[in-house]
Amino acid sequence: MSLYRQNLPQAKGDIFLADGGLETTLVFHDGLDLTCFAAFPLLDTVKGRDALRGYFARYLQIAAKNGMGFILDTPTWRANTDWGAKVGYDQPALDRINRAAVAFIDDLRANLANAGKPIVLSGVIGPRGDGYVAGEAMSEAEAETYHARQAVAFADSACDMVSATTMTNVPEAIGIARAAKAAGMPVVISFTVETDGRLPTGDTIAQAIAATDRATGGYPAYFMINCAHPTHFQEHLGKGEWIQRIGGVRANASAKSHAELDTATELDPGDPQELAEQYRELRRLLPRANVLGGCCGTDHRHIEHISHRCAA
Repeated sequence: MSLYRQNLPQAKGDIFLADGGLETTLVFHDGLDLTCFAAFPLLDTVKGRDALRGYFARYLQIAAKNGMGFILDTPTWRANTDWGAKVGYDQPALDRINRAAVAFIDDLRANLANAGKPIVLSGVIGPRGDGYVAGEAMSEAEAETYHARQAVAFADSACDMVSATTMTNVPEAIGIARAAKAAGMPVVISFTVETDGRLPTGDTIAQAIAATDRATGGYPAYFMINCAHPTHFQEHLGKGEWIQRIGGVRANASAKSHAELDTATELDPGDPQELAEQYRELRRLLPRANVLGGCCGTDHRHIEHISHRCAA
């Protein structure tokens, strides 16, 4: 049963942690082979579920130790029609795995208590295309139809919210927000940017947030930035009401561009302590950004440092 769908606790302003770079950790640290960077097939094997359970347990322990809430994501970033087909999952199989993903993290929430702090179950929807490039964008209506089935799967589960992550373009973000609204689910939209602080389509973060809010009546609970290093967007934040709409950050460990990361054969973990300092500065610039996690290259060490530095 959903606990927080009607009242997301992170909206009250306390710091909530999230995990780091799931796929990069599983591939580069745990030695797992993720076809098409898809983690959701792990749910169909005992070994895979054990790997995911161990991965999330580390982060929940950090949150509990530091007295912070936690946003617990499903490993479903690739669990849509196009990517699912590439790893052998048809639509009925995807419906099953999306619901199974929520059941899996619901079990984690029940059995890995967080010292009385809320654990929010987040159903992750990723982009139809590559998360590093805009590609051929769908229309808003096409995006709503395309992502609706995954949103409905989450609505028919214990999921508390939907998180659309690594959004490269505005129409897809709008479509997902509308699909979540139709399914009765709160939604968070997380955009990614290039080294110039702009989406791969060329839109600024401010433009993307304003356009999404305008087209959806301000439906997203809040927005986030993910899959970019703080140095890529910090200087481009500026001022304006749109800053108040950014509720979290999940940055990359590496300052490399998306193109460089896409061809990298080794993981660039950056400097966890330096990243934590950059998060502390981001918290000053983004006063409502209280959901703090990581993306590519980050692991539990980065989140540990971030939690300590931002709570200081």
